[in-house]
Amino acid sequence: MLKLDIKKVAPFVSAETINGFAGSVAEAQKSLEAGTCPGNDFLGWLHLPSSITPEFITEIKAVAATLRSECEAVVVAGIGGSYLGAKAVIEALSNSFQWLVNDGKNPVILFAGNNIGEDYLSELTTYLKGKRFGVINISKSGTTTETALAFRLLKKQCESQMGKDVAKKVIVAITDAKRGAARTCADKEGYKSFIIPDNVGGRFSVLTPVGLLPIAVAGFDIEQLVKGAQDMEQAAAAPFAENVAAQYAATRYALYESGKKIEILANYQPKLHFMAEWWKQLYGESEGKDKKGIFPASVDLTTDLHSMGQWIQDGERSIFETVISVENPEHELLFPSDDENLDGLNFLAGKRVDEVNKMAELGTQLAHVDGGVPNIRIAIDRLDAYHLGQLIYFFERACGIHCQLLGVNAFNQPGVEAYKKNMFALLGKPGYEKETEAIKEKLRG
Repeated sequence: MLKLDIKKVAPFVSAETINGFAGSVAEAQKSLEAGTCPGNDFLGWLHLPSSITPEFITEIKAVAATLRSECEAVVVAGIGGSYLGAKAVIEALSNSFQWLVNDGKNPVILFAGNNIGEDYLSELTTYLKGKRFGVINISKSGTTTETALAFRLLKKQCESQMGKDVAKKVIVAITDAKRGAARTCADKEGYKSFIIPDNVGGRFSVLTPVGLLPIAVAGFDIEQLVKGAQDMEQAAAAPFAENVAAQYAATRYALYESGKKIEILANYQPKLHFMAEWWKQLYGESEGKDKKGIFPASVDLTTDLHSMGQWIQDGERSIFETVISVENPEHELLFPSDDENLDGLNFLAGKRVDEVNKMAELGTQLAHVDGGVPNIRIAIDRLDAYHLGQLIYFFERACGIHCQLLGVNAFNQPGVEAYKKNMFALLGKPGYEKETEAIKEKLRG
């Protein structure tokens, strides 16, 4: 089971202070369970793991098998929570050099619809020319600009290259049950579709078809991913003293109340880069409300010690650090000996590379604590589907609790709409005439 170590927070916030929030955490948990919290119509994630049936997993795997057998590449079209969770898990479980070592058994998983980069989309469509490819279109509404643009391009190319009959087999919609452009398109074209539950927001949707289908297409074990989340769901119901998700939430809140407004999520395993990107959306979009909330940042270590390390060690002391540590790597590699020893590193010869990495991790933590940075450590046994499932639900549950402590609605994102309104006004979208005139006047001023 995932382990949480908060001992290196003690020089800054005492265990007594953190434990003092146990009652507030219990009330937050009770509010989530009873559905009395703000945004209570989006609590479907809370017991999502335990609601997933073997029959549902079988259905996901069957559609994944079709895409795997028919396609050299599969493009996941989605933005925000509609792609970050899947990308986080796929990147964490994939060979780091999958582009070079692809054995033909698994399709290449690509992502689109998460930007409006003309060069990106042009290069993607060029890469797909002449290839058998499928599309997983993920959008509740079907009208999100980034995703809708990408899907238009991909749908047209897929039908052109493979014919409409084959396209119907390899284009899958994950969308609303009844409403929206994506639902209308799926029904009209006869695509296989899965439903995004109305009560699960995008950033909490990894364990719905939004995440499970792309992960299964990539060839990874979604049953173990779900099992890990189920076990963590059960563990997150324990009393405070045994509940790592509750303790993490309380520790973050205690640090926030003490003036630590920035949390840096650090990892020493390059494959966890996109797990941090998913985490940043989960926490940033959930708690950044009403001029409150911890700012979520991330670093990949030891790489970023040579860029951000200086700031973390000696910059403004408004930060704390949470380290994700993988206790057992999948491979074994020994530090080599060198006859000339020009770099002076022969004292490491024969040691596992991971031992060197772990000492870098511990040494960095000690240095940062000495430099005034509280440190939390989250340890998982292995980088596999089961432990990633634990980690995902751990972060989700702690996020829900922490937002209740902050007094914000964890499940809306009103600030996200501001850029859309301005963009549509600048582009002259029908129905935005007043906004277009107002923004032109603003620009003239």
